[in-house]
Amino acid sequence: MYKIPLSNPIFILLKSHRFFNLFLIAVLILGAHSQTYAQGNLLVTPRRVVFDGQKSTQELNLANTGKDTARYLISMIEIRMKEDGTFEKITQPDSGQQFASTYLRYFPRSVTLAPGEAQAVKVQLTRVGKLAPGEYRSHLYFRAVPVEKPLGQEEGTKDSSNLSVHLTPVFGLSIPALIRIGTPDTEVKIEDISLNLQDEGIPSLQMAFKRTGNMSAYGDLTVDFISDKGKSTRVGNIKGIAVYTPTKSRQFRVNLDKLKDASYHEGKLHIVYSAPAEAKSSKIAETEFVLK
Repeated sequence: MYKIPLSNPIFILLKSHRFFNLFLIAVLILGAHSQTYAQGNLLVTPRRVVFDGQKSTQELNLANTGKDTARYLISMIEIRMKEDGTFEKITQPDSGQQFASTYLRYFPRSVTLAPGEAQAVKVQLTRVGKLAPGEYRSHLYFRAVPVEKPLGQEEGTKDSSNLSVHLTPVFGLSIPALIRIGTPDTEVKIEDISLNLQDEGIPSLQMAFKRTGNMSAYGDLTVDFISDKGKSTRVGNIKGIAVYTPTKSRQFRVNLDKLKDASYHEGKLHIVYSAPAEAKSSKIAETEFVLK
């Protein structure tokens, strides 16, 4: 994935007699660790839309943090989560997966924001009265529309004997939109834990989130080192880890802080996967890993 600011295009010069304008597209899906979701010069708040029976309309806030006016197109896309935590776009749901896009409306469909300007986007439920219990998920996709100059007005094209291929990065980000019908019965277990102390001197913990039930899991991970004497030290903290339906197992690795007065050859690690602070319930999964 390329993370290039919208204001920093890449130029490649080739010999020829004409000018071509190409677009480099970078899409960021999920992965933000705060309630504000940012990519390029676009900030989106909050980073998730969840309809669970309490509201029929929710509002997102889009803000342009760049120095130039920007236009963003809004659409819905469907995404599959793979076991390694990566994502890919799909058109048909997997077995056990249900799309939410049919039951959601959003407006406006595009926004133009001056530097420092913000605008609200409304997302509304529709035709959900007869939905069967379960979870329905799609993703709202925000794509930046590059500003194009007329041919011949671009800088650096004075030599007509050269072909200038101008690659303009086009950024997009997506956030999940979920509809939840009925009572959730999701459970998560943390299994297959292993400790790696050999990767460039940075200790890391590998684990698998094993999900069962009718809905996705979403929460924050904390890892505490507990010495043989009982002293607890926070050594890992990752926010916003999702295990989406129908994925039953997600592999995850977290880098741990180095210990000043102890090593990872003794004591134990206390691992907790918990819902965000604004959620009703707290702890989702908990386990301990004994160090040897």
